Amino acid sequence: MNVAAAMQPIPLAQLPRLEPGTVAQVEWGSMSEPEGRRLRELGLDEGVEVELLHRSGLLGRGPVACRIGRMTVALRRHIAAAIHVSPKPAS
Repeated sequence: MNVAAAMQPIPLAQLPRLEPGTVAQVEWGSMSEPEGRRLRELGLDEGVEVELLHRSGLLGRGPVACRIGRMTVALRRHIAAAIHVSPKPAS
């Protein structure tokens, strides 16, 4: 696999479970203003480390659970799709 391709940001919901990543970009315009404000209140923004903990089994349409700092947060799938993360390189 190409190392440069492996470092491309991916949607949070596609991050491998239990592997940390860093928020590279948030598409604030694809969510409502209250949703964006709540994410910022939780500390989610570019540069923050996140970890996907669980995906709902509802045909890829259910919520995801992720860790932001020391908090576990459930996010609707469209919100998780708007958060792009860079996976941490394997050491």
